Amino acid sequence: MPSRTGLRRKIWTVFILQAAAISFAAVLGVYGASAVLKHVLIQTALQEEARHYWQRMQADPGAEVPDTYNMTGYLVPAGGSNARLPADIRTLPVGFHALPRALGGSLVLVDEDRNGHRLYLLFKQEQVDNLAFWFGMAPLAIVLVVIYVIAWTTYRASKRAVSPVIWLASQVQRWDPKRPESAMLKPENLPTDVEGETLVLAQSLHDFASRIESFVERERDFTRDASHELRTPLTVIRVAGDMMAGDDSLSPMARKALGRIQGAGRDMEALIEAFLILAREGDTGLPDDDFDVCEVVAEEVDKARLLLAGKPVEVSCERKQGFELHAPARVLSVMVGNLLRNACNYTESGRIVVTVDNGQISVADTGIGMDEAQLARVFEPFYRGANHNKEGQGIGLSIVQRLSARYGWPVRLESQPGVGTTATISFPDHRPAD
Repeated sequence: MPSRTGLRRKIWTVFILQAAAISFAAVLGVYGASAVLKHVLIQTALQEEARHYWQRMQADPGAEVPDTYNMTGYLVPAGGSNARLPADIRTLPVGFHALPRALGGSLVLVDEDRNGHRLYLLFKQEQVDNLAFWFGMAPLAIVLVVIYVIAWTTYRASKRAVSPVIWLASQVQRWDPKRPESAMLKPENLPTDVEGETLVLAQSLHDFASRIESFVERERDFTRDASHELRTPLTVIRVAGDMMAGDDSLSPMARKALGRIQGAGRDMEALIEAFLILAREGDTGLPDDDFDVCEVVAEEVDKARLLLAGKPVEVSCERKQGFELHAPARVLSVMVGNLLRNACNYTESGRIVVTVDNGQISVADTGIGMDEAQLARVFEPFYRGANHNKEGQGIGLSIVQRLSARYGWPVRLESQPGVGTTATISFPDHRPAD
């Protein structure tokens, strides 16, 4: 389902904000025009009317003051009484005034000629409001309607323009990352309105998805074939090695070489198992089971003893508090097995202790240890520190880290040179053993 914050919603939001901004600007403009109408245009008109009256009065001293539908005039002769004036304008000085609405709200011009005659001109507030409406609000309403119609039309056009992109996004969103369904993006299956840059994008996605399908199929075939083809010769080597080990006539040198062959075979089996698990991102191909961690650890400890033949090193397993996991048991075997092989390779004497306790497994050895610089790089593939002559490929800890990241089982290392190393795996999703 398309996201609620998708392209169509964003376009609609932009047009709403744009229309609101334009409307706000238009209202401010009309309000400013109304202010100009009241305080500039009308003031100018009253001043011109007063000037015209004084000219008329010079020509005809008995000229009548202006008295129209919109304007009322009063004349107070020099030294005369202003008792005939409305009470609310009697005290107004010379100049332009706007009376409060409680007093009628009229606009008043008080003007005086050189002889001391004073003229009062009142412009009715009702007429000011009518003028403001007809010359301000009515055009504003028309402008806003035009703006909204244009915005809606533009939105519809933009919606049609981006609809192919939205359709393309919805198709890609439904894809399974493991098996992207590229058939919907074939040219013959595209809607008629998919054209231009969207058509180029759809064709590119189709080609890309087709390549992904090919890669996934190739990886699946390789994993299946490698699982069979690589295990078969290793099984033959292991069986042949076990049969040769039962021959009492082997010389010490031949038996030592045979031991190295058997050890290398076990290492290769463990590596193949790890690689096959890591070959599928997000899918190991292994079933999730409920299993006792101690049983898996004990099995790996028994295998590790075979790696220490001839070394004065004791391997033991301590169970302080057992727990269970719901996961592929083989994944835990690979992680613990790689940690044990690493400990066996770098421990010449002393002990290797595997401890199971309350949601974590620790592998502690009395080997050569590592300094801070080596610890910082220990999870890098093929890094083997300063001991290049030791057996191993240098990828065991890298495999452990990748598996821990996939399953959410954090791994940490603590080490001191000459003292030993302790590797700890934590299991946040563990359950107490029955």
